[in-house]
Amino acid sequence: MKDTLSKSILHCCGSQHSIQLSSDSAPFDKSNGLDTVVSLAFFQAKDAAAGNATGTIQWNGNGSTYPQGTEGEGQEHMLEGQGAAKDDALHLKRRLGLFSGVALIVGTMIGSGIFVSPTGVLERTGSVGVSFAIWISCGVLSLLGALAYAELGTMNTSSGAEYAYFMDAFGPLPAFLFSWVSTLVLKPSQMAIISLSFGRYVVEPFVGDCEPSGVAMKLVAVLIILVILVINCYSVNLATGVQNVFTAAKMVAIMIVICGGMYQLQKGNTHHLQSPFEPISQERASASLADIATAFYTGLWAYDGWNNLNYVTEEIKNPSRNLPLSIIIAIPMVTICYVLINVSYLTVMSPDALLESEAVAVTFGNLTLGVMAWLIPLSVAISTFGSANGTLFAAGRLCFAASREGHLMNILSYVHIRRLTPAPGLIFHSLIAIIMVVSGSIDSLIDFFSFTAWIFYGGAMLALIVMRKTRRDAPRPYKVPIFVPFLVMFVSIYLVIAPMIDQPKLEYLYALLFIISGLLFYLPFVHLGYSSKIMERVTVFLQLLMEVAPTQSVFPAKEN
Repeated sequence: MKDTLSKSILHCCGSQHSIQLSSDSAPFDKSNGLDTVVSLAFFQAKDAAAGNATGTIQWNGNGSTYPQGTEGEGQEHMLEGQGAAKDDALHLKRRLGLFSGVALIVGTMIGSGIFVSPTGVLERTGSVGVSFAIWISCGVLSLLGALAYAELGTMNTSSGAEYAYFMDAFGPLPAFLFSWVSTLVLKPSQMAIISLSFGRYVVEPFVGDCEPSGVAMKLVAVLIILVILVINCYSVNLATGVQNVFTAAKMVAIMIVICGGMYQLQKGNTHHLQSPFEPISQERASASLADIATAFYTGLWAYDGWNNLNYVTEEIKNPSRNLPLSIIIAIPMVTICYVLINVSYLTVMSPDALLESEAVAVTFGNLTLGVMAWLIPLSVAISTFGSANGTLFAAGRLCFAASREGHLMNILSYVHIRRLTPAPGLIFHSLIAIIMVVSGSIDSLIDFFSFTAWIFYGGAMLALIVMRKTRRDAPRPYKVPIFVPFLVMFVSIYLVIAPMIDQPKLEYLYALLFIISGLLFYLPFVHLGYSSKIMERVTVFLQLLMEVAPTQSVFPAKEN
């Protein structure tokens, strides 16, 4: 069996060298699974393909398995950020500098939200002035939350963001429930929303005044998910390069909108801004607490992505400096852009016209740019593409982090042996996002996403507060005032509870039930450690198919 696997792996890796598993090799039994043998053979095949084959894989005295020549160095072969050995090729490398960090935050925050959400915020607040207050408050809240995450991310430099922090503060069960919801719902739904927005803005210019076909929008959305998946699986450098370029392009597009608005202000078009707190209609004379909460949901959707850099902490160069600095630069920049974009919209559109528009940015372009109006759909497409790319880049790392702790299928923690990308996690997220694109709509996905996400954002703030007590002496290169996590936690509680009390919806119940349902999987598969032989063979098949292996060359010790 082992000889067959070795030959298959060599064929996959393109090596003409032979690999022999020596008589001292790891026993092929229940405690040393197929995926272990395959992974060890992958290490050797990778060297053999480069002409450096050692010829054997040894089983050392204490039961641990190592590629020959690494015995005694096992504890150093771990993920970067947790003692990775310099010469261990199979780990995620630190490739993200300050510019890439800022680009990832800005690129994922500025997606489709600012081009779709202004209508929702204005409708739920009932006045221009309150809507501006919501936009600014959302920016401040995102900044405070991100600064709290910066403390968490510099204290624990593992990838996975909330997952890693819940593990530290509360243990495996809350961390599993987060990975359960985020992997199956939150991150894929975020990707689906952005992709559907991309589809709308790409299809809309071709249908004139007609309503875009839902089928056409979904086909475009699925296509863009597949393109982004290929980019992220092919190369980390390519994915970050695409992110940097598209972030720069979207900032140019945003400046076009802002400059158009400033030109209209200079012409004296301030009529819709002169009485900002006047109700836009009698039906919307006052906003309830639930209206304010749901307006926050809509606004915060446009800001979502402020925590994405924490998902890739293990790949950030000098994270104790670049993580908080990226946040401090990126989020105020986005807030200023959002406020100025909303001002620009209202220089040429009345509040009623803005509410009637399903594509606010396109309407703005038609009214101000004349024959160059096509720039707006193009700009939105660029913006949403960059946001979707950054979202998948971060989502794959969450899957990777949870899986290596045994909370998801093992295959999801593996990386490609040559490209060093977490391909299985990326593919898994993309498939779920495609299912959501085919079956969902933007509005329902946004409400479900926002409600569920803020449960866990509040949980992360509680984790920070708890660890101020339980891990007093832990190194904290960056530290926020204690009122920050308390404030963000109280706001998150309000955002979760207020809509349920004032305007209960089945979606909120579904979200809570889905979180609780994770317990049905946690008990047998994580807590009790049940493992299916079928899944082991599926893992081996997928390893061979995708040429992936675990990021660590140290495997659990064999029990005597």
